Amino acid sequence: MLGRGSICALVLAAGLMAAVSCARAADEAKYPSWKGQWTAIVTPGLDGRQFKFDPTKSRGLGQQAPLTPEYQKVMADSMADQAQGGLGNYPTARCLPGGMPRMAATQAQEYIITPETTYVLLDGSEDPLRRIYTDGRDWPPNIDPSYRGYSIGRWSEPDREGRYSVLDVETRGPFKGPRAYDATGLPLAFDNESIFRERFHVDQSNILHNEITVIDHALTRPWSVDKTFRHNPNPRPIWREASCTEGNNQVLIGKENYFLSADGLLMPTKKDQSPPDLKYFKRK
Repeated sequence: MLGRGSICALVLAAGLMAAVSCARAADEAKYPSWKGQWTAIVTPGLDGRQFKFDPTKSRGLGQQAPLTPEYQKVMADSMADQAQGGLGNYPTARCLPGGMPRMAATQAQEYIITPETTYVLLDGSEDPLRRIYTDGRDWPPNIDPSYRGYSIGRWSEPDREGRYSVLDVETRGPFKGPRAYDATGLPLAFDNESIFRERFHVDQSNILHNEITVIDHALTRPWSVDKTFRHNPNPRPIWREASCTEGNNQVLIGKENYFLSADGLLMPTKKDQSPPDLKYFKRK
């Protein structure tokens, strides 16, 4: 039996293309294989099963987020508005991308690892792709605002075979906003200057961990949780297609949110809500 090094030595004589191929294979062997589908592990029986920051707690107030007094009020106002039929501080209900860190809570994920970039494909997300650059680049002087942010990663902690086992990632903005952790409108700071630090690794039980910390001006201190994912043994897993606009009955006009009924007519969402201004429509 010939090892990879012996095979490469034999084919090097075939020419430069073979040498490049062998070098690429040796380089890729330094990275872990996280192929397949990874499904989120969420504590059952809690309010807000999936999209929340801490998967071991109920969403909203149950998250026990270390909010500043200013953003505690934002949270309270959001929940009060929702109780009256409004959207509160929940922009994703308008089909805006959830962005970070909400997009890190999708139910199923797939990791495609190359030496230069790790791609995270997010099942059922409004923003289904993350790019984590691992080519040694520095932060660009100007970052275009986005919901997902700009992510730079570094591989570390090689195992006995020399294969990396940990991916450390930092994600910065400026972000587009507003953004919320979950459907209650649990807020991130409106300045959109969040920083996210993540540590990805797979433990001995084959559980993938995303230990994520949020540094944000809406918080009194950094907020850290451990998101965990279980590998799906099915080599051909089912991937969901999701489009927020399909079947979405929320209609935002100006600053007011209305509801599109089953018969195609606009309905109020709050008691005594005024209809939208129709001054641009001719009345018979």
